[in-house]
Amino acid sequence: MNNSNIELLASWVKESQRIVFFGGAGISTESGIPDFRSAAGIYQTEKDSPYSPEEILSRRFFDRHPEVFFDFYKSKMIHLEAKPNAAHVFLADLEREGKLEAVITQNIDGLHQQAGSEKVLELHGSIHRNHCMQCGRFYPLAEVVNSAELVARCQCGGVIKPDVVLYGENLDHNVIEDTVTAIAGADLLLIGGTSLTVQPAASLVTYFRGGRTVLINASSTTYDSRADLLITDPIGAVLGAVSKQLGLR
Repeated sequence: MNNSNIELLASWVKESQRIVFFGGAGISTESGIPDFRSAAGIYQTEKDSPYSPEEILSRRFFDRHPEVFFDFYKSKMIHLEAKPNAAHVFLADLEREGKLEAVITQNIDGLHQQAGSEKVLELHGSIHRNHCMQCGRFYPLAEVVNSAELVARCQCGGVIKPDVVLYGENLDHNVIEDTVTAIAGADLLLIGGTSLTVQPAASLVTYFRGGRTVLINASSTTYDSRADLLITDPIGAVLGAVSKQLGLR
């Protein structure tokens, strides 16, 4: 890991007052949650299935084959053993210091909140929120995981659907508005653990209007040339080192 990059990033964080973090699967893989598109991701490990993960995780498929959906969802998308890593903790510390305006995440695992972040905008929803499609009653994740039936059902008989954005569904309008506002008003934009290929979420970083952009990602992205600082080391190690540099931990 390049120490000069750590020192530079630490100095930028220290100078900034309106930091926004935009993150993807890469921040969660360091907590043991597999991503979708890497060489070891879910897309690669499910090649023998008659259905692709993208097909299973579509609203159309959910409505037609809820049993297959929930079998995949419970076995591949829920990782209760995962814990926040140094990157999650660093961002929570920045919020407590009054420097972080928002964490914007494409992840559905809730690890940012588990680390202590409160200003979290979840573009693709969360496994921790579930509602009956018939009566709207809320159910915590435990009710879905511990359901005696594969397809969790409400007391009224309706199917309990996770509040995660499936393919074919729109992102929440209010979350998008809040995301655009946060990014546009930031003086330091940290982008981490995302290849910036999933749309429309990835295009939201283009609303950044000023200040510095730091991109921390193992693989190259189409946004690399626009970053003021590009780091390819693991994001947990990077932000953990910055945290120590700043004396947060």
